[in-house]
Amino acid sequence: MIQIDNKLVSLDLFEKKFVCNLFACKGACCVHGDAGAPLAADERAILDNEYNNFKEMLSESGRKAVEKEGKWVSDGPTDFVTPLNKGKECAYTVFQNGIAKCGIELAWKKGMTTFQKPVSCHLYPIRLSKIGDHIALNYHEWDICTPALILGESLDMPVFKFLKEPIIRAFGESFYKELEVVNDALQQRML
Repeated sequence: MIQIDNKLVSLDLFEKKFVCNLFACKGACCVHGDAGAPLAADERAILDNEYNNFKEMLSESGRKAVEKEGKWVSDGPTDFVTPLNKGKECAYTVFQNGIAKCGIELAWKKGMTTFQKPVSCHLYPIRLSKIGDHIALNYHEWDICTPALILGESLDMPVFKFLKEPIIRAFGESFYKELEVVNDALQQRML
């Protein structure tokens, strides 16, 4: 782990190569798993306030799941996630040409909402966790992402570089620049 301010960054973010390959995985991360996308407190409020702006982008069954379960649900005493559609995909998932996509993000791209999508989705395969006063950024390995590892390796794209935009969204540009400095130092050490 590398510490930058109050963040503990796994070396996997520099060493693993990763580029999402939606044509191969079909957006499986929106479909598989035992819970919806993790949500921060401010994201729950945004879902409450902006749902009407993007609900028409969702599938009928996704809207019904949200109406039944709520815009977000509890996943333990302190964790909150997006609801699931019939216990399967995230209720905010829509399918286009057989590929799972985020209905919220599609609405955001059309200017219908100010909310891009949950930052946990945007950052994936980085998973955040709290360790005391620190935020840990860890690489989450999941077999459904094997095509992303293969594509990332072929393009020589480290996880943190692939996720530049969401990292800046979550932590700011100066933090991303610190990651670049660390990466440069790690590369020099390997020469």
